[in-house]
Amino acid sequence: MSNLDHHVASVLDAANSDDEEALFKSLEDDDRVVDAFREQRIQQLSSELKRAKSQKNQGFGGYTEIKEEKALMDLTTEVKYAVVHFAKDDFARCGVMDTHLETLAPKHFDTRFLKMNVENAPFLVTKLKIQVLPCVLAFVDGKSVDRIVGFEGLGYTQDTFTTKDLEARLLASGVVQRAKATQDAGVRFGVKAEKKEESDDDDWD
Repeated sequence: MSNLDHHVASVLDAANSDDEEALFKSLEDDDRVVDAFREQRIQQLSSELKRAKSQKNQGFGGYTEIKEEKALMDLTTEVKYAVVHFAKDDFARCGVMDTHLETLAPKHFDTRFLKMNVENAPFLVTKLKIQVLPCVLAFVDGKSVDRIVGFEGLGYTQDTFTTKDLEARLLASGVVQRAKATQDAGVRFGVKAEKKEESDDDDWD
């Protein structure tokens, strides 16, 4: 049994002791194994905490409004994953999208969640051909991999969707990496269809 861990080998050699409980008991009895595992786990947690603190200082874990086009372009090329919401404050649907993105940001710590008011980004609006709001772009390694126009393709109806619906779309595009349950998975936010005309379909040229 030279190819087996010595704990596993000892359990198999013992009469009527080929179960996992015996293996775990063997590990518990070996203080060196327990100490080594504990030390390794402590090091892993310490490393993860340092990384999380560094990312938090860079804005990860939050939903941040960017005021300048150049700053937004720099951010989307500097980080691996970025979700950018092009919005207008007086558009009701943009407010709905804000709520969902604010919920997702702390759940996906490896992705920057950003907002840009279209009035501050005339160059990008033209370059990216943004004509309907809200418009959410997903960037991976500085390249756009998905575009969500309005609420298109998110929910069961044209005007409502859940945070989980949006999360699933972002996961599919690869811009977020870890799927986590959202607390409001069964709650739908949106603008009622009969009030749609008040926002003029969020079209703008």
